[in-house]
Amino acid sequence: MSQDKKIALLIDCDNVSHKSIEGVINELSKYGKVNIRNAYGNWKSDAMKGWEAELHPHAIKPVQQFAYTSGKNATDAAMIIDAMDLLYTQQLDGFALMTSDSDFTPLVMRLLANGITVYGFGEKKTPMPFVKACSLFIYTENLEQDEEEKPADRTRTKKSRNELRQDAWLVKLLRTAVEQCADEDGWSHLGQVGQYISNKTSFSPVNYGYKKLSDLIRVSDLFEMNMRKDNSVMYIKDARK
Repeated sequence: MSQDKKIALLIDCDNVSHKSIEGVINELSKYGKVNIRNAYGNWKSDAMKGWEAELHPHAIKPVQQFAYTSGKNATDAAMIIDAMDLLYTQQLDGFALMTSDSDFTPLVMRLLANGITVYGFGEKKTPMPFVKACSLFIYTENLEQDEEEKPADRTRTKKSRNELRQDAWLVKLLRTAVEQCADEDGWSHLGQVGQYISNKTSFSPVNYGYKKLSDLIRVSDLFEMNMRKDNSVMYIKDARK
């Protein structure tokens, strides 16, 4: 069961905003229990005040890292060392790296080589090598929560039907996944489609404004849909066929 999976969350506080931490933990809770939560940075710095307020509410352990040399990010080294220690001392199923720094790409590849799932969370400035390396990557801007934000505002990031269909990369990804998972009649189990996509790339429907792949599929209008087993299971088929 996904709820039994153990995940370690390592946060590079120098490179991500504290505003998205609740959304990140909510997202990770879909995949397992975040039983290790470490946040790295120089906690003597005024720039860490926002993060400091989030530590106790979310049971996050602060890890102090002094800037020993000007212009050098010592936080990276501390996170990488801890990640490797956790890899060999804890029985973890996944790592979540919350950072916008591509310097962590080799770490992601090393964890993947050990059969560990890597969930990436970073701002939209995150370089593509890191984004593509992760098993799943979500932009933190899509997870930020503001107490003063109106409910209507939260839906503005949702891509419309036309926007989804104009995204050539997305359309190709979805159609390829459906084709690869299709039975003899051309119908594909949505769960298998989602698994195929997660095995292939770091795609997440959240980056398009949707919580579930099924919601994105419905809006895109690229596929025929067939609900089976008392409307509990969705099968889809390329609408062009």
